[in-house]
Amino acid sequence: MLRDETDLFVRAKNFAFDRHKSQKRPDGVTPFHQHLEGVVFRLKNLGVTDIEILSSAWLHDVLEKSNATFDEINNMFGNSISVTVLSLTKDPHLPKKDVESQFVQQLKGASIGAKLIKLCDISANIKDISSAPISKTQKNKKIRKLFHYLRTIKKDLSKQKENYPKIQELVEGINIVGSKYSQRPIAI
Repeated sequence: MLRDETDLFVRAKNFAFDRHKSQKRPDGVTPFHQHLEGVVFRLKNLGVTDIEILSSAWLHDVLEKSNATFDEINNMFGNSISVTVLSLTKDPHLPKKDVESQFVQQLKGASIGAKLIKLCDISANIKDISSAPISKTQKNKKIRKLFHYLRTIKKDLSKQKENYPKIQELVEGINIVGSKYSQRPIAI
């Protein structure tokens, strides 16, 4: 990485750590930043080297789960990163019944970088859900939603298999967990 790229990546990581510092994962124990580290690790494992995508991965939950604003992200990290982060954020101002359908539309129109982040986010979340101290019914509901998101982006991910051959491996891991919760495997 070039110096400016390293700086951008480190600033995004530090900003995310700061904004999520007191947050925990659904198990109530695991620090939230471990989820972000898992998403970034998965992206790097896929072969993603684009610093804006990797920086966006650090920030992908910051609008939804902290007091950070779009303008703040835009001013600090630029338009490309702020738009990517926004495309991965559910709109809390919509009526509850409309939030999911709007989010799915956002995912459909998102950049391939955002879709790669979402794939890695799904992988990290599905691992967390399978070991979370919640009922099987709650796990089924959450995993069903993640599979819906993956189905939404799978066509565009399929087109990227040549650039990122490990996409298939990641999806297979998601399918293994999903099969335990009666989810049909997704082919990429």
